[in-house]
Amino acid sequence: MYDVAYAQGAGAGSAGGGFSMLVPLVLMFLVFYFLLIRPQQKKQRKHQDMLKGLKVGDKIITSGGLCGTIVDGGDPILKLEIADKIKVEVGRGYISGKLVAPKDAREGESAIAGDGQSASSSGVGGFLSKLFKK
Repeated sequence: MYDVAYAQGAGAGSAGGGFSMLVPLVLMFLVFYFLLIRPQQKKQRKHQDMLKGLKVGDKIITSGGLCGTIVDGGDPILKLEIADKIKVEVGRGYISGKLVAPKDAREGESAIAGDGQSASSSGVGGFLSKLFKK
């Protein structure tokens, strides 16, 4: 007799159990969104704005590590002068950032203006170090 009552009670309690299982999943998604997804979208948006703002005479660095000055600015491809009379063509998407002269860079700022992060404030580790002030 107790077995039947127990079985009926378990069936009635499982309807609310689905909602209680959904709450931790929603909370996990919110944590991932604010710690990982949103900062990455901001970084991408900042990089796209930097690429749109490139002009002739800007000093840049490519994702392959070449540093040079823009001498001709086409839409998909830019011409860089990497040394005297040595020019190479680079796709606009392969530019990782603008180079900032050391005297123009503020203290604690990265020498590359387009990367959006310095050594002390990179990703979640930077967030945690700011949070705990180590």
